[in-house]
Amino acid sequence: MLNSVAFFLMSGTNIIWFMIVFPAVAGTVVCLFGKNYAIRSVAVLLSSAFNLLFAVSLYASEGFNAVFPFVSPRFDMAVSVYELSSMFLVFAAAAFLIVCLYGIVFLKDEKYAGRFMLYMYISLSMINGALLSDNLGVMLFFWEGLLCTLVGILLINNMENPKTAVKALALSGTADLLLMLGIIITVYRAGTPYISQVEKLPVAGVSAAGFVCMMLGALGKAGCMPFHSWIPDAAKDAPTPFLAAFPGALEKLLGIYLAVRIVVDIYDYKPGSKMSIAVMILGTLTIVSAVAMALIQKDMKRLLSYHAISQVGYMVLGIGTALPIGIVGGLFHMINNVLYKSCLFMVAGSIEKQTGTTDLRKIGGLAKRMPVTMACFTVSGLAIAGVPPFNGFFSKELIFDAALESNMVFYMGALAGAFMTAVSFLKMGRAAFAGEMKLPVDSGIQLPGQNKDAGKTGRNVGESSLGMLVPMGFMAVMCVVFGIANTLPLDKLLSSALGIHESFSGWPHSTMLVVISIAVLLLAVCDHIYGFKKSGSAINAADHIHYAPGLRRIYHMAEEGLFDPYNLMMRGIEAFSGICVRIERGIAWIYDDAAVKLTDGTGNLLSRLNNGSLSRYLATAIIGTAAVALIFLAVLLQGR
Repeated sequence: MLNSVAFFLMSGTNIIWFMIVFPAVAGTVVCLFGKNYAIRSVAVLLSSAFNLLFAVSLYASEGFNAVFPFVSPRFDMAVSVYELSSMFLVFAAAAFLIVCLYGIVFLKDEKYAGRFMLYMYISLSMINGALLSDNLGVMLFFWEGLLCTLVGILLINNMENPKTAVKALALSGTADLLLMLGIIITVYRAGTPYISQVEKLPVAGVSAAGFVCMMLGALGKAGCMPFHSWIPDAAKDAPTPFLAAFPGALEKLLGIYLAVRIVVDIYDYKPGSKMSIAVMILGTLTIVSAVAMALIQKDMKRLLSYHAISQVGYMVLGIGTALPIGIVGGLFHMINNVLYKSCLFMVAGSIEKQTGTTDLRKIGGLAKRMPVTMACFTVSGLAIAGVPPFNGFFSKELIFDAALESNMVFYMGALAGAFMTAVSFLKMGRAAFAGEMKLPVDSGIQLPGQNKDAGKTGRNVGESSLGMLVPMGFMAVMCVVFGIANTLPLDKLLSSALGIHESFSGWPHSTMLVVISIAVLLLAVCDHIYGFKKSGSAINAADHIHYAPGLRRIYHMAEEGLFDPYNLMMRGIEAFSGICVRIERGIAWIYDDAAVKLTDGTGNLLSRLNNGSLSRYLATAIIGTAAVALIFLAVLLQGR
C-alpha cells in the first residue's frame, strides 16, 4: 500500500496538493464545521493520520526530484524527496498527530479550539512545504508562513495584551531576515537557488557571511539563543498544546533540519574550523544560560520552556562539531527532545487541567491522585536528565563524546548543563508529586462530583482523561524504546539518511564518559538532598544556587530582563529613535526658527541701511565693484 500511495503522490502535482494544500484545507474544515466535539475529533484524527500515511509512503519510496514552473524559471516549486527530508516529514507528521490528539481533548470546552486547530494545520502545510522545497527562495516562503501562524496562535485570547506575540514576531522575524540575507548571498555565490545543485561553498569571505546568516536563521527557528526569550513568556499566554507543538517539537524539527542541510550539503563546514568553534560556543552558552534560568523557576510551564531552549543547545553543540558522531548525536537528541519534551509539556497540561494551575508553590502530593501522569513525568524526566537506559542518555553521550574530541571546555559546559537539568527536575517532580496533597486555596475548580471545598482538601481531583493520557503515555514509552533499542533511530534512520556508515548505536563505547555522566547525576541528587534539607521544601531546593554569592546579582539582572535580547534590541531602537527625533527637531528648528530669524534679521539690517543717504549708496557700489574686480583678477592669475 505504501508503494501505491507513494506512486500516487509522485504523479503530477499530487505531492503539492496532498502534502501542502490538503493540511490547510483540512484545518479550514475543522475550523468551520468542527464545532461539534465528536466531529472535530474524528476530522483531526483522520486528516492527521492521512498526513502521516503520506509522509511514511514518501519515506518508503526511492525518492525523486521534480520542478513545477511557477512565477519564473528561478522561482520554481522544486521538490526534493530523499531519505533525510522524507524522514523529517515523518517526524513532523507523527508529532503533529500526537499533539493534535492531545490538543482536541485539552481544548474541548474552549471557544477558540477551532481557530487553534486551523493555525496548527496551516503550520503543518508550511512545515511540509519547507521540508520538501529544493528551491531556497520557495523554502523561505514557507518558512515565513510559519511565523505568521506562530503569531496568530499567540494572539488567541491575547488581543488586548499582545506583548508575547510582538516579542516573538520581533525575535523570530529578525532570525528570518538573517536567513533571507543568507539565502541571497548563498544563491549569488552558488549561482543556483536549488540545494541539490549547490557544490559545497567554502566558509570564507562573502560566503562566510552567507553561512552565518543562514545558520542564525535556522537556529533562531529552533529556539536557540539569542532568539529565544519569547518562549518562556509564551508559557503564560499560550495554551499548553501550543508549547508541546511549537517550542517542544515542530519548530525544532524545521530549524535543526535546515542547520544540518547547511553544514552537510550547502557549505564546506569542517571540524575545528573557526566557524565550527563559533557554533559550538553558541550551543554551549545556550545550554548553560537557559538551564540556569530553568533551575530557579517556580512554574512548571516556564521551567519547561527554559529547558526547551537549553536542549536546543545540545543539538547545536553536536552539529557544530562537524564530526559524524556529533551530527548524528545532535539529530538523535532532536528526536528524543520531541519525545520527552512534548511529554513533559503534556504532563504540565494534565496537571493544569486538574488543578487549575502549574504554579509549583500551590500544588503538591499529586502522586496518589494522578499516578499515570506521575509515571509519564518520571520517565520523561529521567530521559531529559540523561539517566540510562532512557533515550536522552544515549544522545547526550554521543554529544559529550564529540564535544570532548573538539575541546574540553565544550564538554565541561555540556556536563554543567546536565547537572542543572537533573537538579531542576528533581525539584519539579518532588514539589508536584511528593508530600501531602495540596491544591490552590479557593481555586474555583469545579470537576465532576467535586464539592465547593475541593480546592482546599484536594478531594475528587483525579487522573486526566484517556484522550490526554494516551498521547503522553505513548511519548513516555517511546523514551524507553528509543533508549533500549537505539539501533533503530541511530543506524536505520539517522546514519542511513546522512550516508554515514559508522555505527553509533548500542552502549556508549567510552566507559569513562559514562562513569563521569553518572557521577554528575549522583552529584545532582546530593545537591537536591542538601538543598531540600537546607530550605525545608522541594520548591526551594535550588535556592542555595540561586542566592549563592556572585550568582545572586547575575540572577537578579537576568530576572529583570537585562540580558534579554529583545529588551536590548528595544533599548537600541529607543536610542536610535531618540537620535532621529533630535535630528528631526534640529532640522525643524533650522527651517521654522533659524531661517525665519535670519531672514527677519537680514531684513531689519537692510532696512536700517536703506536710510536714503546718497553717499552711503555710492560707497556700497564702489566696495562691491572693487570686490568683483578682485575676484576677477584672482581668477585670471590662477589661470596662468
